[in-house]
Amino acid sequence: MDAGYARAVWQVLEPLHAVTYFAPESREAARAVGLRGFWMGYFALRAAPLGAVRPGVVEAAFSNFHPAMVRRALPDAWGLASPEAVLRARADSATAALRRVAPSARDAAASVLPLLERVIAAADGAGRPLFAANRDVPVPEDPVGALWQAATSLREHRGDGHVAVLTAEGLDGCAAHVLFAAGEQVPVEVLRDNRGWSAQEWRSAADRLVARHLLTGAGALTPEGRALRAHIEARTDALAVRPYGVLAPDDASRLLRTLEPVTEQVLGSGVIPFPNPMGLPRR
Repeated sequence: MDAGYARAVWQVLEPLHAVTYFAPESREAARAVGLRGFWMGYFALRAAPLGAVRPGVVEAAFSNFHPAMVRRALPDAWGLASPEAVLRARADSATAALRRVAPSARDAAASVLPLLERVIAAADGAGRPLFAANRDVPVPEDPVGALWQAATSLREHRGDGHVAVLTAEGLDGCAAHVLFAAGEQVPVEVLRDNRGWSAQEWRSAADRLVARHLLTGAGALTPEGRALRAHIEARTDALAVRPYGVLAPDDASRLLRTLEPVTEQVLGSGVIPFPNPMGLPRR
């Protein structure tokens, strides 16, 4: 399976997962179980498969948030809502959101769920805490909910691998965002402020990248910086594509072909903002 396939499948699965944080159903569900504010909801909703973990676990697994931002939400969230309650709330609300904004999701789920289940079963959980934790979550009985859970598990599989690549290249969370912002021309504020880094911390990370000859003093990528970004993305894709090797070429094509209309409906609904701190591009 070509590594480019991993990028294509990420682009159709990521929007299905993203309703977990941006859809009004999901925000209301987080409030209903007692979580306070968007970011407490985000950290609890995403971390719930790990159980009532301390913030250090989430800092390590999520990787790119300022530790103080995580600690404003955790462990307080678990005193307001148990991980079990959060898991139920996120599955129910994400399912409702997908049913509302993507009517084609139901028929698509019936077609592609067996394929996604094969991919998830073939994926290695070693070194991938968020994927492994999501794989162990009970699958919703509703087929649209099952599709959402499969998309969530596989996007976390890719994300775990991406964190491993960034770490191997000596990039901390702030520096990774500085490099990404320079390469994609994403407004600095979208990444810096939504990940809790101060202006001084952002400048310090940029200085470290300048010292490594990855960034110019004006904040543009150097040739070495462009090469590193390309390597990071290519290596992430290569790690992510491995479990899709269990699919025959026709099945792999059908998976993308079937999910693309669902993704277009999600994106067309306006439920996901652009630009966004997830790095999700417009299609």
